[in-house]
Amino acid sequence: MVSLDNAVLARMEYGGKRYEVLVDPELVESFKSDVTSVEIDDFLATDEVWHDAKAGDRPTEEAILATFGTQDIATIASVILTKGSIQLTTNQRKEMVEQKRQQIIQEIHSTAIDPKSKSPHPKTRIELALDESRFFADPFKRVEIQVKDAIDLLKPLIPLSFEPVRIAFRVNGSSYGRVNKLLRQYLDKDEWLSNGDWACIIQCPPGMAQNIIGKVRGIDNNSEIKEL
Repeated sequence: MVSLDNAVLARMEYGGKRYEVLVDPELVESFKSDVTSVEIDDFLATDEVWHDAKAGDRPTEEAILATFGTQDIATIASVILTKGSIQLTTNQRKEMVEQKRQQIIQEIHSTAIDPKSKSPHPKTRIELALDESRFFADPFKRVEIQVKDAIDLLKPLIPLSFEPVRIAFRVNGSSYGRVNKLLRQYLDKDEWLSNGDWACIIQCPPGMAQNIIGKVRGIDNNSEIKEL
């Protein structure tokens, strides 16, 4: 369950009464899109329905049944989110917007490069360009969706390339375990060489290339690395 400190109130008014549940703000969009895609225990801070969560005021079982037609907490939460709204304090909204904004900036920084320099744009440059484009982060919208929106606004302002980078590595066999764990998700092909070295080719987002190369060199400083 999400902690009470990190949960936010979802509230609905019905028949002159207020109904509230405490939810994980990070999972709101996923839950609203498909209730079954989120574990209810992960989504809720408590499995209770409230008239006033802060005051500890609970509705009776009869009132819940009359309002929602069920005692199932997942169904009740879905109704409240569909017909009600998320209640955030000014500080909560500000913190959540900034957190989401930084996640978006990090994603663009790690997946795109400046095609002229072949290096990732500094985060500050991305941040300033987002300011110029008047991009506003949505605290409840998934990062990957907002990244696409942000990129559309950034392209007229800063050059961005997302073409995958192919890199060849050759490392000592004794380094195989740690290097393979690092590269596994990007692996295109690999083979063991006759001298016991391990060689592979990966394909990764361009903004991550130098970070990956640096980590492999940190594991095996005699490794051979070549961008293809």
